[in-house]
Amino acid sequence: MVKFGPSGTSPIFYDAGYKITLDVPNWLNNIGLQAYEYSFGAGYRLSLEKAQNFGIEFEKYKISLSLHAPYYINFANPDNIMIEKSFSYVLRGFEYLKMMKGKKLVVHLATQGKLSRDEALFLTSKNLDDCLRRIYENNFENFYLCPETMGKFSQIGNYKEIIDLCVKDKILMPTFDFGHINCLLGGELKNKDDYKRIFDYSFEKLGEFKTKNCHIHFSKIQFSAKGEIRHLNYDDENFGPSFEPFAEIIYDYELTPTVICESKNFMAEDALTFQSIYNQVKTMKN
Repeated sequence: MVKFGPSGTSPIFYDAGYKITLDVPNWLNNIGLQAYEYSFGAGYRLSLEKAQNFGIEFEKYKISLSLHAPYYINFANPDNIMIEKSFSYVLRGFEYLKMMKGKKLVVHLATQGKLSRDEALFLTSKNLDDCLRRIYENNFENFYLCPETMGKFSQIGNYKEIIDLCVKDKILMPTFDFGHINCLLGGELKNKDDYKRIFDYSFEKLGEFKTKNCHIHFSKIQFSAKGEIRHLNYDDENFGPSFEPFAEIIYDYELTPTVICESKNFMAEDALTFQSIYNQVKTMKN
C-alpha cells in the first residue's frame, strides 16, 4: 500500500480546532492520510512520556510514523568527538522510534566541509559502518535507518551516493527527496524517464524490497547554482518537480513507498493532492 502524509502540521490542523500534537493521528485519519513524519531536526525536545503517548495514538489510528534525526549529524566530520555525538543522535532517534511505534529514522548523513568529495565520502562510509555496529549492539536492528538524498552540492547525498551507501546493510533504506534531487539536477527532473533512471539504479543496486518500500520526501523547492534555497508549496509555477510522472512510476513499478510531503505551509493539503494524483493514475491505467 502506498501511504501519504505530511511532515509536521499545516495551519488547517489548528483551523479545524486541534491544539496539540497528540491530536495529529486522529486528524490525519479524519482527512484521509496514512503517514506522518515527526521532525527532531532541531534536537530531541520531546519528553519520554509524550513519546509513549504518541506511540499509542499513532498505533490506534494505524498511522505510519517516521522520525527525522537532528540536522547537525555529520559522518564526514574529522573530529572524533563530533562523530561520537552523531552516533548518539542516531541511537537516541531509535529509542524514540521504538517508543513512538515507528519504523524509519531519516538522517542527513554528512556535509563535505573543507574535505575533498572523495575524502568526505570515505569518512561517511567508514563512520556509517561504525554506526551500524552500534545500532546492532543496542538491538535496534528491527528498524530502518534511511539516509536522505540532499539538495546542496556541499552535502553528501546525491541519489547514487545514497543508494551505494545503502548497499552496506539490510537496515539501510533510502529516502529519496525528489525536491532535493531536482535541485542537484538543475531542474531537469521532469518526466517518467528521469524518475525511471533513479529507480532502475536502485533496483540494480538494492534489489526489489528496499526499492519498492523506500521512503519518499516530495515538495517543490527553489534552488540556485549552489542547490536548495527553500521549500515551496505545490501550486508554485516556477520550480519543480512535478508529481504526475512520479505517480506513474509508482504504478508502473508497483512501488509501495511512504510519501511524505514537505511543502512550506500546505504539507497536508499537498499530501492529499499527491494522493489524488496517484489515485487518478491508478484509475486511468486499470
